Amino acid sequence: MTRWCGWFYRPMVVVAIVLLVFLTNPATSQPQTNLLIQACSQANVTNTRDFYSNLNQTFGTIRSQLSNNTYFVTSELTRNSQPVYVMAQCRNYMSTRDCLGCFDFAASSIRACAAANGARAVLDGCFLRYESNSFYTDGTAPGNQGLCGNRTSSRQSVFETAVDGLLSNLSIATPKINGLYAAATTPVAGTNTSTAYAIAQCAETLPSDGCRNCLQVAYNNIRSCATDVIDGRAVDSGCFMRYSGTPFFSSNQTIDIAPFLRDGSSRNKGAIIGGVVGGVGGLIILLIVVLLWYRRSKRTAPGSLYGATELQGPKDYSYNDLKKATKDFREENKLGEGGFGDVYKGVVKDGNIIAVKRLTIGSNKDNFESEVRVISNVHHRNLIRLLGCCSKGPELLLVLEYMANGSLENYLYGDKRGSLNWKQRYDIIFGTARGLAYLHEQYHVTIIHRDIKPSNILLDNDFQPKIADFGLARLLPEDQTHISTKFAGTLGYAAPEYAMNRQLSEKVDTYSFGIVVLEIVSGKRCNDVPNESAGDQILLEHAWNLYETRMHLKLVDETLDPTKYKEEDIKKVIEIALMCTQSPVSARPTMSEVVMLLSDRSRVQNPPSRQNVNLADIRIDMNNSISTTKSMSNADATMTELTGR
Repeated sequence: MTRWCGWFYRPMVVVAIVLLVFLTNPATSQPQTNLLIQACSQANVTNTRDFYSNLNQTFGTIRSQLSNNTYFVTSELTRNSQPVYVMAQCRNYMSTRDCLGCFDFAASSIRACAAANGARAVLDGCFLRYESNSFYTDGTAPGNQGLCGNRTSSRQSVFETAVDGLLSNLSIATPKINGLYAAATTPVAGTNTSTAYAIAQCAETLPSDGCRNCLQVAYNNIRSCATDVIDGRAVDSGCFMRYSGTPFFSSNQTIDIAPFLRDGSSRNKGAIIGGVVGGVGGLIILLIVVLLWYRRSKRTAPGSLYGATELQGPKDYSYNDLKKATKDFREENKLGEGGFGDVYKGVVKDGNIIAVKRLTIGSNKDNFESEVRVISNVHHRNLIRLLGCCSKGPELLLVLEYMANGSLENYLYGDKRGSLNWKQRYDIIFGTARGLAYLHEQYHVTIIHRDIKPSNILLDNDFQPKIADFGLARLLPEDQTHISTKFAGTLGYAAPEYAMNRQLSEKVDTYSFGIVVLEIVSGKRCNDVPNESAGDQILLEHAWNLYETRMHLKLVDETLDPTKYKEEDIKKVIEIALMCTQSPVSARPTMSEVVMLLSDRSRVQNPPSRQNVNLADIRIDMNNSISTTKSMSNADATMTELTGR
């Protein structure tokens, strides 16, 4: 796992670089290779040969794509034990030549991080980052900051007011604009700086909400610069903001952001180059401007608000290649029998290891491809990535990223039982919460998983969780996805209102998450049939009784080393889990609130109450349905619901 000291590992080097940048007064000279930040991970790779091979190849791919008139590129190689994920982005006002020059400078600078398993370089003209884990949906991160120049205006208060309004408008408009980039100007009256110039830009893999949140943080960081100086930058993990009293982009490269500041405005369909012209001469100028815009728009990757991967779409694999990669779907390559079909390990031509799911459901192939494209656009470090599909063979196949450590279920109840320490378990809880919060609130459609359980939580090389089997309900025939006629969860994990009354909301996942947390803490299955004559109870009831009698530590898995965790941490996690299982639905927190509770070091302010739980309904449902639970196939036990926002 990449470990950062904020943005500033090797702080003395970075501080020296930042000071050098502003001493050279970059807003005047406008060199795009001003190095603003260089940061290196504290952790090193374990196999430098494989790592450098992957890094060099991805850098080559990045440069090749940047040379083909695009501003934003991602590339990754995961073919061995040293996976590499790379992102590069140039500012949209730059020419292809300047973009490549900036990338080359960044690539050279980032090599100073040697064998670190993660590094980033931020320049005025571009951004380059690599990691050993996917980071494409990172928005704001610790260490975000404003970087202020050293030149002042004759009437700084007037300039500050103009810039503040301009930056505020950019933070609102940019997330609504295709490509997540905007450049704009504003007049500054009564100063030696007649115009203020500013840009805002997000990584194109961020959803609109993620871009908006990142730019809001950037705006708060950079606005302090405008009180003293006439040039400044704000740098964050997923966005960049800059303003200056000196032009650093051409006047014909601005975007009309006014339509995006109104409620209900439509998304930008292309860069709008402003200007009022009249007469025959004006018409000629207008035609020239339109031609310039057309050439520039050809440079920009066509497509969507939601990122480069949506522009590219899922990779189309051939059936024969996947059949060969999995050795003809040989039994020894089977990874498991998950929801919707069996999953097989495969090795494709380039050496990358993949997981191939053979779908056991019928689906229209045109619908299949369009829905797979929607699912493949979901990018988050705690969600399994859909790499591609195959729809042109005798069966429908999905290609997923491969998780060498398998599922959480194996580490709780299988042959790996007892091998997870408390920190690893807590990281799994926290990562799963983040993944669900993204599905519920941060992606551009609301995704309700409906079957959160340990077998659907996979673990990467660093034991970070990745949720599997989301979005596949859209591949089912319409009559199989109606939420009022088909139960699509696993009894014991399913919320009572859903299991009994088919009432579906995001809080169904919240309930399942709470049950999974209790399983992670206790190492016990939630749906084991209790021996009531011996005084046994179902896990949820047992947890409530221990919590109310302040004997919560008795719930902890006996395989955990008691010297490796704190009592207050265990209690807090159990409280959060029980909060997630409360009824009515309104008593449960949202998953974003769960993330905040887990992040906060303080105690839970509103602890859970058994008054909000109807354990009788849960016991009745499990007793009436236990035979169904045992016979239910995985294909029937997993489904997902997606709805537009």
